[in-house]
Amino acid sequence: MQRSNARSRLKNKPEMDPLNVHTRPGQRSSIAKPKSKPTRSILLLIIASVALTLGLVSVCCSILLSGRTRRNSLRYSVVIDGGSSGTRVHVFGHRIESGKPVFDFGGANYASLKLSPGLSAYGDNPDGASVSVTELVEFAKRRVPNGMLKESDVRLMATAGMRLLEGDVQEQILQVTRRVLRSSGFKFRDEWASVISGSDEGVYAWVVANHALGSLGGDPLQTTGIVELGGASAQVTFVSSELVPPEFSRTISYGNVSYNLYSHSFLHLGQDFYPLLMLKTLLTFVASQDAAHEKFLESLHNSAANSTEEGIVTDPCTPKGYILDKNSHKDSSGFLADENRFLSSVQAAGNFSKCRSATFTMLQEGKEKCLYKHCSIGSTFTPNLQGSFLATENFVHTSKFFGLGEKDWLSEMIKAGKSFCGDDWSKLKVKYPTFKDENLLRYCFSSAYILSMLHDSLGFAIDDERIGFADKAGEDIPLDWALGAFILNTVTTTSDYSGKSRKILDLSNIAKYKI
Repeated sequence: MQRSNARSRLKNKPEMDPLNVHTRPGQRSSIAKPKSKPTRSILLLIIASVALTLGLVSVCCSILLSGRTRRNSLRYSVVIDGGSSGTRVHVFGHRIESGKPVFDFGGANYASLKLSPGLSAYGDNPDGASVSVTELVEFAKRRVPNGMLKESDVRLMATAGMRLLEGDVQEQILQVTRRVLRSSGFKFRDEWASVISGSDEGVYAWVVANHALGSLGGDPLQTTGIVELGGASAQVTFVSSELVPPEFSRTISYGNVSYNLYSHSFLHLGQDFYPLLMLKTLLTFVASQDAAHEKFLESLHNSAANSTEEGIVTDPCTPKGYILDKNSHKDSSGFLADENRFLSSVQAAGNFSKCRSATFTMLQEGKEKCLYKHCSIGSTFTPNLQGSFLATENFVHTSKFFGLGEKDWLSEMIKAGKSFCGDDWSKLKVKYPTFKDENLLRYCFSSAYILSMLHDSLGFAIDDERIGFADKAGEDIPLDWALGAFILNTVTTTSDYSGKSRKILDLSNIAKYKI
């Protein structure tokens, strides 16, 4: 019986699971907990992975959208500088952030190209100007996305070389450039191709210099003045606390600060170094790449005081031993007879002191007609110098040629000029074998002219630490007036903003510009 019951119990006993785990009705298996824990962990891990993935996707999308927004905020502008010695195109890229322009004149956001000669060289053939302007436009188009050409403005601003031409000749050349610009694909209006005034040019240079130095938005007397020595003109621009006659006065309101500027352009007193100036036609006196030197030669031609004997005129600004090559300057009818006679009478007699004296006399011509309390150059009003100054363009070229440091550079210029002018031309050719004659010849006149303008005329002391020479400032920003023109043209199309200038290129706080 008992065995029978035992067998009966064995027969009626439920089959055991493969793991041989006994369970009772309503009781969970002891393996249940171990099996459920990894399952939940895996689920949690999957959920976390999905969440992390979604987060990364969200971040990536945000970055992509931000980059797309950043790219879409890029704007481009083109400024063509029609200078006396050449025409240069500037291509600018800038961003609009929170309604304010942010500029960057370095890297991929700025490019430029210069071609010679300048637009003024096409006075006898205006249609010839289209070739160089077309090439400059093509350069700009390669640096602006195709889809943005129609949104990018192009402006041509001609300077002193064109200002020397007759009005009808200027207009003929401008009409040629307008035809090119209208068909360029850029946004353009006819009035955007013009001849700007010398004062405008000076103000533009002042703007970019003071923005680069971070001085805009602060004390006007802490700003930096600009003295430019261009090809056909020289510009002087600085803040003055004096009462300035209206014809020399310009006002810029930057944020909540107004800057009263003295700005004037001295036409015919620029000094570029492109052609061999001794061979320029003096009697016809056309637009010059070195108007000051040409003016000086004209004064030699008319001055009996420089004659050592009948028919001989000494030129103290040309190194001894230099022989004028008459055959290098002919027109279609042969060598000009009047010029031939003059060049035959010139004798090179390099002398820095005499050259400096002669150029100073030239700069003072007409001073007896000064109608103001103070005239530094000729009969043109100039207030007393205030603040610090930067000498740019050809001041820089000459200083770098002589290897001058920024400290005591005017006094060092005297030493360098005396040495160069007093040397024989044959020795200079050996010392500077890579220079062309027309480029090397210039530095005697240039060194003396710089001293007679800055020290003898404008009144900077020889050891004056207020003035230095530079072609860049701040964060290596080129001191080119075209950059200032771009800045002012750009900020007028964006919202006003008040605040102090920073050394980063954010000029959105220029609120108003008056000329």
